[in-house]
Amino acid sequence: MSAETEELYSLLVPLSDDRLILPRACVAEVVRYTEPEQQPGSKNWMLGTINWNGRKLPVVAFEGTIGKDIPVPTGRTRVVVFYSSTGKIKTGHFGVLTQGFPQLVRINRDVLNLDSTEGWPEDAPVLCRVKMINEYPLVPDLEALEGMIIEESMQA
Repeated sequence: MSAETEELYSLLVPLSDDRLILPRACVAEVVRYTEPEQQPGSKNWMLGTINWNGRKLPVVAFEGTIGKDIPVPTGRTRVVVFYSSTGKIKTGHFGVLTQGFPQLVRINRDVLNLDSTEGWPEDAPVLCRVKMINEYPLVPDLEALEGMIIEESMQA
């Protein structure tokens, strides 16, 4: 197997004080931030919905799902639109607040190592943290995040 086939195009998604890393194929697009329509009674990380291509897109602040403060939107704030991998979200997509544009990176097993430090609640949608050269991004559990969105949408 060649080194080229062992590389994965990934995105580093900037959060307020961390980054997520995930395969590029999980992301549909990155859109400008607009104030979400809030759902009364929902948890603070469930920001509400925005209009995306004529659909109501649920938007979350990942920071809130891991027990951190919800960031205040700035001029750099965007929404990363993810494909639903479970198919349980009606629109087929969901959004995550990001503090800037995601960065495209190519990763392979030579630059990626598991980092054993944690720092998130047990029920957080995080698979692990990795060490990637000088970065320590989180690998999100997108299926768990979708489950949280579905559960919160039903309760709100």
